[in-house]
Parts: sequence; structure tokens; C-alpha cells
Amino acid sequence: MDSMRVVVLHGAVPADAPPDERDVLVEVETVCTALRGNGYEVETLGVGRDLGGAARGLRRADADVVFNLVESLDGRGELIALVPSLLEHLGLPYSGCPAHAILLTSNKLTAKAAMRAAGVATPAWLPAEAAPAAGRLDRPYIVKSVWEHASIGLDGASVVTTAANLAEAIRSLQNRVGGQVFCEQFIDGREFNISMLETDNGPRCLPPAEILFEGWPGGHPRIVGYQAKWDESSPEYQATVRRFDFHAGDRALLGRVVSVALRCWEVFDLHGYARVDFRIDGEGRPWVLEVNTNPCLSPDAGFMAAADRAGLSGDDVVTEILARATEPGSERAVSHGHFRGQEPGRYAG
Repeated sequence: MDSMRVVVLHGAVPADAPPDERDVLVEVETVCTALRGNGYEVETLGVGRDLGGAARGLRRADADVVFNLVESLDGRGELIALVPSLLEHLGLPYSGCPAHAILLTSNKLTAKAAMRAAGVATPAWLPAEAAPAAGRLDRPYIVKSVWEHASIGLDGASVVTTAANLAEAIRSLQNRVGGQVFCEQFIDGREFNISMLETDNGPRCLPPAEILFEGWPGGHPRIVGYQAKWDESSPEYQATVRRFDFHAGDRALLGRVVSVALRCWEVFDLHGYARVDFRIDGEGRPWVLEVNTNPCLSPDAGFMAAADRAGLSGDDVVTEILARATEPGSERAVSHGHFRGQEPGRYAG
């Protein structure tokens, strides 16, 4: 049998792209190296808003399966679900979460409403248009983009305690990022994330990680903003440290965050791999901030760090993700002309 042909699909990256967009090229190289090392034929394809062009490129590539690394189209996060929808339309099996899960989780307001309906604790929120007009707020808020991830637009000024500062933070974020923004109750506490990898036996939670704010300047809100995530020369980047070692007293808390992460997997019908981000309040209660479908697979990203802690190499992670995309019964294992053993045009399930 010929080796399987894989297209590694990603958002096209212009030369002047910011670091959060350029990072996908590191992901692409990581995935391609792992796949080629395991005998796959690999081609890469960068796509933008021209979905017709993307479809033609995929047909020319004549792939058996797509490894989907698209995080945005032309820098717009709200377009992320278009690509898996296109792949489903074309009958191409693909890695990671399905289109409906990506759409539901990428819109933070929709995701928070779904979590609340399912009994998953998530911080209170307000749409920007419902923000108080004057006075001191009843609680601190952080202003976020509804669609954009990777801490885009977040900095110390995003956390506010007065209506005047809230209005200014909303205007500032809308001017810098565009699109919808919202106000979320700011939980000033510990920050955790749980990475999950789908296996033959269902989702596997990788070791819990905590972000420590070491040497954080006093009076500044403790958040992993854009500088902390992307600017290696910034004090914020240097002061945010990931750890996997915990005291025995944290055992019950770690059990709770793992349980909630698995609940999120069920609520959002996740597949392949995902990450759930938490804040822990002063009473030890975990609150889900975001559910991240197809999180970053760069070697220095949180998902790969958790995998390494679990004894998994980058090659292990990539091949496991691809295996889930092509196994019989996967809703993403949609057959087409070259997907062996399946009838063209039908879902494998």
C-alpha cells in the first residue's frame, strides 16, 4: 500500500504578521517533521479567505487526510470554523476538533453560555453594550475579544474596577483588534490549564500545569497578556513560569480541574486534542476561562510541555492526533476518492 498522503493546512502568514500569527509556521515545521519521520508523504498549504482557492489547492494535493492547523484566516479568529466546514464539504478527513465544536468554543460568549447551561462554572460576563455607564463596578472586570485568542489585545489596562476605565478599555480593544468585545469578571487567583489528547480509550488528561507569576510587579493585575505570551524580552514573559510539580495539599484541587476539563470535553463534543484554561478563586473553586480547540503544537507551547511531562514526544503527539482523524467511526474521517476502505461521499460513522 502506498504511504498515506497528508496536507498540513494552515492560515497563510504574511511577511509582516505579528508573532502570534508567525508561530503557526513553527507548528507546521513541527508537524511536518514528525509526519515525514513516520513515513507519511507531506505537503503544506497556506490558506486565506479565498475558500474556492483553498478547495482547488486541496484537490490538487490529492491528499488522504488533512492535518488542520488553521487558527485564523487573514488574521481574523471569527473565520476559524470555515476551514473545517470546507473540509467536511469536500469529504476530506481531518485532524482535531470538528467544525461545530470549533465554532461553539471560538465564540467566547457562546461557549460561556453553553458552560453555564451545563453546570460548568465560568466567570460572570457582560456584553460591551451592557457595561455600566458610571461609578465603581460591583466587581473587577477584564475586557476581552469575543473571537480572538492567543491573548490578543490583553494587557494590564484590560483589568478595570471603575465604569470610566471599563469604557476606555472597551474602546481601546475595539480600536486595536476590531470585532466584538465583552467584559468578564476578573478572578484574581491561581491560573491552571489542562491539556487533553484523545486516545483509543477516550480523552487522556496530560499533567496539570500552573502558570506562576514570579517577581510580578506589585499593583499590576496577574494575567497572561500578549506581552507575557509573545514578547520574550518583556518583563511579563520572564515573570510567567509554567510548573507541573505540586504539593500534596493541591491533590484535591487538581482532581477537580481534571474532572471539569473532562466535562468540557463532553459538553463541546471535542476530539483529537484540546486545552481548558482555569482560574482558581480565593476559596479554591475552579472557573473555566476558555476551552481551546486544536491548541498550539509548537515545541515550547503549553500542550507540548504537558505531553513531554507525560513522557510523550512531539512525534507521539502528532501521530496520535492523526490516528484519531483516520480511524473508522470518527466523524472527521470522512471518506473521499483516496481514503482507502471507505465508500466515497459518506461519513465513516
